[in-house]
Amino acid sequence: MKIAVACENGIVTQHFGHCESFSIFETENNQIIKSESVPNPGHRPGFLPNFLNDQGVNVIISGGMGGSAIGIFNTHGIEVITGASGDAKVATEEYLKGNLKSTGSVCHEHQHYDECEH
Repeated sequence: MKIAVACENGIVTQHFGHCESFSIFETENNQIIKSESVPNPGHRPGFLPNFLNDQGVNVIISGGMGGSAIGIFNTHGIEVITGASGDAKVATEEYLKGNLKSTGSVCHEHQHYDECEH
């Protein structure tokens, strides 16, 4: 399974589309076996969910995310976890332990990405 975390300097960002990069963790038997950082190729409506799907991602973790992106991820069968914070690797490990659940945090206006509804 591949888990992507929207990051800035290894920390979960509050709005996935505005992140610096995606930490992508490859896992087996609930353990991280490989990780890589993929630069954000640019925020364009509908692009990033398809980009991450093409990378083989099964789960996306972020602080918040727009409803359209969540819908596209759902179409691809990618699990969306919002409301996360802190170190990306720790968030991934907590997800693998079953301790990280989505809060459903949805951003409604991209220009005000720091004002996400919880």
